[in-house]
Amino acid sequence: MEDIMANATEAFGLRPLYRINGGNIVTKQCYIAAGYAVALYVGSPVMLTAETDDQDPEGKMPSMKIATVGAGSIWDGVIVSFEPLQSDLTKNYNPASTARIANVCVDPEVVYAIRGDGAATPTKLMPGQNALAVATSAGSTITGLCGWHLAEDTVAADQNFTMRIICLHDVEDNELGDNAIYEVMLNTYYLTAGQKVGILAS
Repeated sequence: MEDIMANATEAFGLRPLYRINGGNIVTKQCYIAAGYAVALYVGSPVMLTAETDDQDPEGKMPSMKIATVGAGSIWDGVIVSFEPLQSDLTKNYNPASTARIANVCVDPEVVYAIRGDGAATPTKLMPGQNALAVATSAGSTITGLCGWHLAEDTVAADQNFTMRIICLHDVEDNELGDNAIYEVMLNTYYLTAGQKVGILAS
């Protein structure tokens, strides 16, 4: 009998896969203020900042900060890349308190990949439900990738949850088990309660 390898565990945040209605994935340049004292990584979900001092001084770009993980958090997009940091071209993430331009996917039709955290074993009933993220770590200064997972023990038909599970990501070495990779869409773009109520099969 062939052994099935366990899923890998490393987090990479949210990774854009495709648009649900076809077409190309595009990004919007967004501003990160020098006064914002939180590091940001590729794959980090972000939201608009309400801090006056953190706004783009020219008013030409939305100003972003890291999103919050809890239910009802309004996620405006996901960081795909950063413009080069002229003072250190090796930085593939954005250190805290560093002014930078991030390229953010703000398209509500995009499907993302995200890995589960292994906190509960997934079942075939998970597609169609909604889920929350968990910040297992902030991110890696080596890979530049976000350290967030999908919280596999926090999946429900809850309209306030930030991600909607489409299905298991159909790639090699990804099995329906702990730390699976899921295809999700952001569920709380515009409203405190998301666009769709999760569906739980029974």
